[in-house]
Amino acid sequence: MSNNTLNYRNAVILAPMVRIGTLPMRMLSLDYGADIVYGEELIDHKMLQCTRTVNELLGTIDFVQEDGSVVFRTCEKEANQVVFQMGTSDAARSLKVAKLVENDVAAIDINMGCPKEFSIKGGMGAALLSQPDKVRQILTTLVENVRKPVTCKIRLCPTLEETLHFCHLVESCGVAAVAIHGRRKEERPRHANHNDIIREIAHQISIPVIANGGSMDISSNADVERFRSETGCSSVMLARSAQWNASIFRKDGILPTNDVIRAYLKYAVDYDNTYENSKYCIQQILHEQLQTSLGFSFKATKSMADICQLWDMEGYLRDVTAARKQMETSLKRLHAASEADDGGRKHLKAAADDDNDNHVQMRVKFVRSDFREDKLPKTLLLEWRRRVRQPPAPFHTEERPSDRQFRSTVELDGKKYSSSLWAKSKKYAEHAAAIVCLRHLGVLSETVSSEQDTVESNGCVISTESCHAIEDV
Repeated sequence: MSNNTLNYRNAVILAPMVRIGTLPMRMLSLDYGADIVYGEELIDHKMLQCTRTVNELLGTIDFVQEDGSVVFRTCEKEANQVVFQMGTSDAARSLKVAKLVENDVAAIDINMGCPKEFSIKGGMGAALLSQPDKVRQILTTLVENVRKPVTCKIRLCPTLEETLHFCHLVESCGVAAVAIHGRRKEERPRHANHNDIIREIAHQISIPVIANGGSMDISSNADVERFRSETGCSSVMLARSAQWNASIFRKDGILPTNDVIRAYLKYAVDYDNTYENSKYCIQQILHEQLQTSLGFSFKATKSMADICQLWDMEGYLRDVTAARKQMETSLKRLHAASEADDGGRKHLKAAADDDNDNHVQMRVKFVRSDFREDKLPKTLLLEWRRRVRQPPAPFHTEERPSDRQFRSTVELDGKKYSSSLWAKSKKYAEHAAAIVCLRHLGVLSETVSSEQDTVESNGCVISTESCHAIEDV
């Protein structure tokens, strides 16, 4: 069912690397000449906790967890070249994740080579090398149901014969290519890469074989071509050599470290990459210079501004931040105008629902950091009901199938209360509905600002004040 648009032959590829393969490094690698870029391995369980979000401010597609953290971020510029790599041990879960991301990536890859204990114990990574039935189930499920190419990345089995047998199995599932790290799961970078075994496999299977594991001997474009020749593969995947200097992909030669860092920082600022991840990636680029004065100054940085200052990028950070704030204000105004055109109100609207019951609805968003753990909106509502000696108010939640967002309604004394905004989880939707109810009851009046709005609800005039602590203004 896949629509194979990626050319896995004659390609030089950025390998999947945890904490390295985030959007700034992928974009930098593409600029320098990489044909395909893999994201860092992401576990299926974690991705299934995410909501797909269009980030208008950054021009990205974000997959966001309930706590607001971005697990995977991509953009249109890399859409035809980025491969989403997944850690999984279950066909059904892998398909759910693949369907979640397939419209935003060029291909789906299953990690069958990670030797780390976490992966092995979870039945993922290199553990799959000894589970052929599960491998067949995962790969065929994806190939038959996903519109994008499906691939896998493996390590060597104990013998050449076992590795060949496994690769023929993978080939029979209909995958578009297989990447082979030329070491066994117990071997580490200090061990020689088995280029001869990769060569034998490449000669015996029909799908493209991508050679991986040669980075320790690759420091120039000539080394890339030598590795390509020694493995007999038309495509090469680079990990550590690209991690240390992404300009390894340049046919015209390696660039100085500081030039690469400045180029990386530009993307890190443009895409609002976290300080922690940006610092980690730059630390890898500086790996041979960490004991120099520059390295010591870098290790002492405590913010993105500190890092940018070291490479004379503080002006760029300041300009991008200011432009982003201006754009954020414009977007809010645009959205408010759009809602007004649709007959909505900016802060509050109240109307009869389909059953002609009173229905109070506000444009409210629950922000977790605005509430103490023991004073969440649902808890406040429950405590208020107890004080007036009334039973807990029931919540009814609906899910929007198109993007798996939620909206909840709480019923109280013949009225219904809900937010006009959809939330990323059932829990957040219920808290938003509780906020609407509490505001209408005046329970949260101590936090309101001076901004006011008045609307009519079934003939009854309701006056309210906007609460900047809890409302999406």
